Amino acid sequence: MKELIEICFWICIFIVVYSYVGYGFLLFLLVKIKRAFGSQRSIPDISKYPEVTHVIAAYNEEDCIRQKIENSLNIDYPADKLKVLIVTDGSTDETMNIIKSYPEVQHYHEDSRNGKIAAVNRVIRFIKSPVIVFSDANTTLNNDAIKNIARHFNDSEVGLVAGEKRVLSKDADGAAASGEGFYWKYESKLKQWDSELHSVVGAAGELFAVRTNLFDPVDENIIIEDFYISLKIAMNGHRVVYEPDAYAMESGSASVKEELKRKIRIAAGGIQAIVKLAPLLNIFRYGMLSFQYISHRVLRWTLAPLALPLIFITNFYLARYGGQLYQLIFALQLVFYLFSTIGWILQNNNLKFKMFFIPYYFTMMNYAVYRGFLRYVNGTQSAVWDKAKRAQA
Repeated sequence: MKELIEICFWICIFIVVYSYVGYGFLLFLLVKIKRAFGSQRSIPDISKYPEVTHVIAAYNEEDCIRQKIENSLNIDYPADKLKVLIVTDGSTDETMNIIKSYPEVQHYHEDSRNGKIAAVNRVIRFIKSPVIVFSDANTTLNNDAIKNIARHFNDSEVGLVAGEKRVLSKDADGAAASGEGFYWKYESKLKQWDSELHSVVGAAGELFAVRTNLFDPVDENIIIEDFYISLKIAMNGHRVVYEPDAYAMESGSASVKEELKRKIRIAAGGIQAIVKLAPLLNIFRYGMLSFQYISHRVLRWTLAPLALPLIFITNFYLARYGGQLYQLIFALQLVFYLFSTIGWILQNNNLKFKMFFIPYYFTMMNYAVYRGFLRYVNGTQSAVWDKAKRAQA
């Protein structure tokens, strides 16, 4: 009995550590080896600028849409090569009136609200440029973002370019913004190494670009369409690359409640994607892409959250009957969850000392997977959703 519990404990420890830390170390080593053998790809020079359509889906964005339009129109890219297209559906605030004050912006509207991907599907047929750049209405792009993205499409093998998401944080941010900011810094580094090794496994919807002829209309029930689109393109043999010098900036979530809402939706969408992209689990067919996908994504949405309570329960038993090592590990677990609890208590306090917010964000993120799984199973997570409120910049 004790031996079986020990085996279960160490397997669960391996799953969690590998999912969140071990894969990062392994990825770094594999990239170092690849560099040592001189097999790095060079990024093509932007000798010829492709025509680009910058697509922005907006719903009730009156607080930020003017800033977004100004940012998009003033970005450093040849004016005759860049079109800005905004698609809206169901907006009930001043978003449409603000957009109409910019005649240089193409605008498509529908009164009924059917969600972001339905809106995008609706306007794709009007796009004639070879490249589409997607970004969210509540983000600001750096001045060279589209230039830095567009240069990759001079490589005919590249089908999609993922930009970087940057969460703007302040010293006095609460748990949501602090945890999200730390998480995305780590995620950005993993994406960069993933790209260098083989392929990015999931673009962030805040900023990515795709060859127009590779964009297939997406099922309007898909919850996280950015993730699904990028993996489908990778599965079809096209390169999905990461460009850290093209970034979309936004504030962190206004509160943990808002961030939890966002994480639950992502988790439900992740489970949905795993089901719909089931062939990608076949490592004998997709090789390195499957390895990256399972290591970076699938484990975080499946086995890792399941392993966490099992680690605690089996460790409790082993701490009583298994010796000092297990007692030490159990004590460390108690400290971790104590810090997480303190982070929960202080979640809305604007503290400069962030030590408690990281454990709390980690715990909340894994809790969200359980909630997301239930929503997916019950069919209660709609692809049309109310976006999380963002903290004031």
